[in-house]
This record gives sequence, C-alpha cells and structure tokens, in this order.
Amino acid sequence: MSDTEAPKIEFPCYPYPIKVVGRVTPDFDTVIRDLMESHTGGLSDADISARDSRAGTFRSITFIITATGTDQLEEIHRDLMASGRVSMVI
Repeated sequence: MSDTEAPKIEFPCYPYPIKVVGRVTPDFDTVIRDLMESHTGGLSDADISARDSRAGTFRSITFIITATGTDQLEEIHRDLMASGRVSMVI
C-alpha cells in the first residue's frame, strides 16, 4: 500500500463511529437520530453519545453504527448535509 492510499474498510464494519455536528436547537437530537435510524434500521441508546460545545452553540452527536458499505455511508452523509441542520460530519 502506498502512503497516499487510504486503508480498506471491510464491511460490515462495527463499530463505525459517525460524529454529527450542528447548531443547538430544541429538536436537533431527535431529527438527527431519526435520520440516522432511517439508514441503520435502529440504534440503541448505548450507541449514541452527545456533547455541547463550551459556549453551548453547537452540539455533537456520535453514533456507533454497523456500516454495511460505502453506499450506505455516502447516503448518510448526503442526507445529513441536506437536512440543513448539520455543519459537519466526521
């Protein structure tokens, strides 16, 4: 493998963390969780953690999912960004 080649991920892959960052709103957690569950078939509370920024302006939610393939990951990213509520997906 060359230095510029990314490591290969073998699917299905668990745990696969996805961090979603957006501005704090009263329904941010619910909207983002519903969107994630539409792509994963459901999530347990144990696979979700959330944290507010120091100033309380932004919130990050980390979801631990079973990634089934690159198509799933691309769809999740596309839908999160299209929601208008997400600043960044890591």
